[in-house]
Formats: sequence, C-alpha cells, structure tokens
Amino acid sequence: MTSVNTNYGASIALQALTKTNSELAQVQNRINTGLKVATAKDNGAVYAIAQGQRSRVESLSAVTDGINRGISTIDTALAAGTKVSDMLTQLKSKAVAAQAADLNATQRGALQGDFDALRSQISRIVNSATFNGANLVNGNNLAGSNPFSVMQSDIATGSTGGLVDTITGSGVQVGTQAIPSRNAQVVDTNATTTVAGTIVANDFLRLTIGSTTYTAQVTGTTTINDLTNTINSISGGRATAVYNETSGVFSIQGQNATDLITVAFNAAADGSGAARVSAFFGVGTSIDAADTRPTSTFQISGFDLKVGGTGALSGAAAWNIGTSAATALTASTELDTAITTLNSNLATLGSQAKALDTQKGFLAALSDEITNGIGNLVDADLAKESARLQALQVKQQLGAQALTIANQSPSILLSFFR
Repeated sequence: MTSVNTNYGASIALQALTKTNSELAQVQNRINTGLKVATAKDNGAVYAIAQGQRSRVESLSAVTDGINRGISTIDTALAAGTKVSDMLTQLKSKAVAAQAADLNATQRGALQGDFDALRSQISRIVNSATFNGANLVNGNNLAGSNPFSVMQSDIATGSTGGLVDTITGSGVQVGTQAIPSRNAQVVDTNATTTVAGTIVANDFLRLTIGSTTYTAQVTGTTTINDLTNTINSISGGRATAVYNETSGVFSIQGQNATDLITVAFNAAADGSGAARVSAFFGVGTSIDAADTRPTSTFQISGFDLKVGGTGALSGAAAWNIGTSAATALTASTELDTAITTLNSNLATLGSQAKALDTQKGFLAALSDEITNGIGNLVDADLAKESARLQALQVKQQLGAQALTIANQSPSILLSFFR
C-alpha cells in the first residue's frame, strides 16, 4: 500500500543514517583523542582498570622523586665525607712530620697550629652537608636509632582489608559459607532489615571511599558479576572489586591505603531511609581485617663524622702533635684507625647510593611497561580507524542519498490523480 501518512522506507533509511552518524562520531572521537576508551561510557571495566594503572604510574613517579631526593642526600654526604677523608690525609702528614726528633718547640708549635686549623674545618664541613633538611654525616641519622628512610615502593597491589560497616584500611572483604556463582543474585544477609535477604528492585548501592560517595542502582536481578563491574566502573579506578568463586570471597581494594571504605544498600540514592550494611551473598560473615598492603622503605645508614662525635673522629679532639714525637705518634696511629673507619663509612654510603640507583632504574622500566599496558587497553589503532572513517563517510553519503530517495517516493502518488 502506498500512503502519504506513513513512509516506512524513509524511517528505515533514517535509522540506518542515524546509526552511521553515531559510528562516525565515535570514530572521529577516537581519532581526535587517540583513545578507543576515553571515558567510562566507552567501556566501564577497561576504563576502571586503566585509571587504576594510571594511578599506579603516578605513584611510581612519586616514589622515584623520593629516591632522587635520597640519592641527592647521599651524594651530598659523600662529597663531605670525601673532603673529610682528604683532610685526614693531610692531618696524617702533619702527624708524621711531627714525629721527627730534631724539631724544636717552635717548629712543633707551627705544625700543631696547622693541624688545629685543618681539624677545625672538619666539623664545619660535616654540619654543612645537608640536603633538604637531611644530613647523613653529622650523627642525626644513625642506623638503629634514627635512620634516614626513602619511600621505595608502596606500589604493590592485592591486599584485602577492612570490614563492612566503617572500614579502617583499604578494602572490604566478605567471606561466605555457601559459595555462590558469580552469576548468582546479590543478597543481603542482614535479615532484620531485608525481606527474605534479597536486594530488591530500585535499591541503591552506596560505595563511599574517603569523602566521596558513588551511587548505582541495583535490582532484584543484579548478580555478583554485575556488582563487581558496577563498582569498578563508578569508582573511576579508586577501588577495584574482585570476586573469587573458589573461596567465595568478594573484596574491594582501595587505591589508597588510608582511604576509608563503606558499602551500604539504601532504598534511596541520597542515602535516606534505613541503610543495610552487612555481609552479603548468601549466609556470610564480614571480616574485619587489617590492611596488609605491603609497603617498603629503604633505610640509609648515616654516620657521625664530627670531631669529638660518636663515629670515626670520636677521639679527634684530643689529638696532639705539638708536645713531643711520642704524642705525634699516638695521633698518627689514631688517624690511621679514623681513616680506615671513615673509608668504610664512605663505602657503605656509596653502596646505598648504588642500590637506590638500581631501584630507580627498575621503577623507570616498570613505569614504562605499565604505561605500555595502559596503551594496549585504551589506545586506538589509528590506521584501522582511518580506514573505518573512509568507509563510514561513504556509507553516510549513501545513507543520505537513500533517505532522499525514500522521502521522494510519496510524490509518485501525484501521477495517480492527473
């Protein structure tokens, strides 16, 4: 039947053209941004994973900055220690010279004056060897009492912590006695506030991380897998939900170890009404576990190189080469011991700097690999998108032409009335 009121062909052509335009807009957005997943709307699960890894890269960058400060602090200490070592060598030469038996009192006094002048510079050098408020050679950061620490990793993932009501730690873990499939319906086991233990239609999941609350609607058919994907999507990478079908444990890992996490189900999105905060998924028990996220600090051993301190130069204030050859010999012997100890201290500082350099190189490589992994997840294949763009542009033109033809088809009715 031919009608002027209904043009089915035009409707079909319009639907096809609208779909083509939508695909074309998607391709153009990918070309403009270089990303196939630019927002959570493109692919919520992948976006959440990518955001979590981007956060990890930023954490690695912050750790690297800390390591760089640690290396600079050690380098400053090494520069001071090397200078002190050079000065001890000069003091040693003065002490050896003062052991000569033919020196008179005036000559010994002159040597003692030079000796004292050199010795007085040591503590000034040591006290000046400060970088960003830290000094590794003035005795303030001795190993065992107040070591200088560099944040080395705090970048590991995979801990479970927290409870279900108000979480102190970085995660939520719910263990179940009966282990349901990930495709099972979500149920709430707080029997006093639920009907038959089920999450009813139009309930709302309220996930609070720190001071931010994320809300998503749940229904009577929401599955454990749905809930996992929802949490990963709405949190934008600040939390990662995982369900283990073998152990029956559902866990939410916070991005930051200091974040407080609360999980609740409410009858309203704004949190009004009775909040149901309890174990969920079958007959369960909530586990209040301390956060076990591994953190690692690199402790640097500091030393005391001050004259009269507790380290290599503890007895340096009493060194005397101007009284007699015997006192000069004693000072020379103690200088040998001080030089040996100081060189050992410098070797330790050098080894610690080397270790930090190694860790810095590893973090750089790790950051590159994670960044590459993020690219694999979200970057668009521009060659493929370019080819698709050409095809869609032709398809758009054909669709527009088809719509034009379809719109003109009712005009044939005029010929029936001539």
